[in-house]
Amino acid sequence: MRNRNPRPRSHREIMIELHGSLDRRYRPEDVADLVLQALEGRLTRRERVVLERAAKHSSRGAAWFSSMSGDYARPVGGARQVAAATRLFGRSAEVDPDDPESLLEFAASMGRSIEWAPERSDFLADRLNRQARDAAGMDLSKRQYNRRFRMLRRVAAKAGTLAVEQDKRHLLMVGVTGFAAEVPLKRFAADVDAACFVAYYTARRKLRREFSLAGRDNPFDEIASLLLDRCASRSDWWMIAQVRTSPDVLEHLSEQERGLLLGRWSSVLRHSAAMLRERWQPDADRETMIVRRGHDSTTWNNLAVAYNAARAGWLSCLTALNALELLDAACPGKVMRLMAADLAAWHRASGGDVDPNTKVWATLPPPWAVLDGTATCTRAEVESACRRAGLDPAASGWTAPAPPRATAVFRPTPELVHGVTIGDPVWAALLRRAGVFSGGPVKQELAAEARHGLRSGVVLSDLPVKDHPG
Repeated sequence: MRNRNPRPRSHREIMIELHGSLDRRYRPEDVADLVLQALEGRLTRRERVVLERAAKHSSRGAAWFSSMSGDYARPVGGARQVAAATRLFGRSAEVDPDDPESLLEFAASMGRSIEWAPERSDFLADRLNRQARDAAGMDLSKRQYNRRFRMLRRVAAKAGTLAVEQDKRHLLMVGVTGFAAEVPLKRFAADVDAACFVAYYTARRKLRREFSLAGRDNPFDEIASLLLDRCASRSDWWMIAQVRTSPDVLEHLSEQERGLLLGRWSSVLRHSAAMLRERWQPDADRETMIVRRGHDSTTWNNLAVAYNAARAGWLSCLTALNALELLDAACPGKVMRLMAADLAAWHRASGGDVDPNTKVWATLPPPWAVLDGTATCTRAEVESACRRAGLDPAASGWTAPAPPRATAVFRPTPELVHGVTIGDPVWAALLRRAGVFSGGPVKQELAAEARHGLRSGVVLSDLPVKDHPG
């Protein structure tokens, strides 16, 4: 799709889009372009040059948009179930199909006519027999009654599923943006400098992982550094601390604010740990963390991102409050992500071994057991496990906030298909539709085009298997 030059927009419209990017997956270069517009007339020559270096790669300045989604998957609401129930019962009721509680209230409202309630929805135990239906004055056949009963059960089930999926997405957003998505627009727009940093830095944090043996780039790059430097002592540091809990940010907060932030991170830590406990598979190998058939690696890894981000924020706040001694009694460890078998095999073939962090994780009790009190794990035990794995407990982030990494140099966002860098967005879109690099079979109707693309040099990543079966 060819990009078109948009009409000039007001400052408020630009700030609204920047705020909207917090809950979406804008590329950093697209956010840099918006930042240039938001800070028009307020930038030094050097600041403009650095931002323009990124903005020239934005969708607005390019001939083609990226083939990658600009958002995270959003749970599908219950509009379809509401419509079906409305038709079946022949009446409507006030309902927000995207709100699980509203869906349950809708089902309960509809259910009064057949004496159904969410707490009485067992199909075998809670249905009324013929005599009970007659006594309640229901002029319904058994078939029609059963249809309505099943329909309300489906609405209630949808409410439960929707609540879980919304919770999972919320935790994912916390994992990749901190609490940025919860910042109100009014507060965001009130401090343009702080808002521009928050929007750009969270865009950097949301970059997709590349299929590579190398670690991820530091999200704090030269542009993020430049934008943070623009924030003066009078800036909204509480808002900035929602996305970056480094010492240079936390020092601007009051003791009360640091305590409040500690509480927020502690809540996410416990909640994400509880969800990880529910999804831990008994047949998973803690010593390798290689994904197996039947494992929901996407959900696990997203929850692990949320947990580890919460843990890092929690440790940073404890440090700022001079309270790290609390780890002496209880020090929940990190959670490792599940790894694709081909990436693990590639790592071994390249002379690598299991990540030392994984060795520590496998030695310690699961963090959820430590947090719910069913297991103990002290700082001394974590330090001992780290030393056996060849890690410095503090420098590796197990018993203290990880030390700051070198500020990264900006580089354009690569066009990725399941983590593999593709040199052209059109080819990337075709390879994604064909199912290449997905781990599943390639769609036969697109196999020939996919092979042509693979042989024409559009794949820029180093791969463990050069001659892909696609």
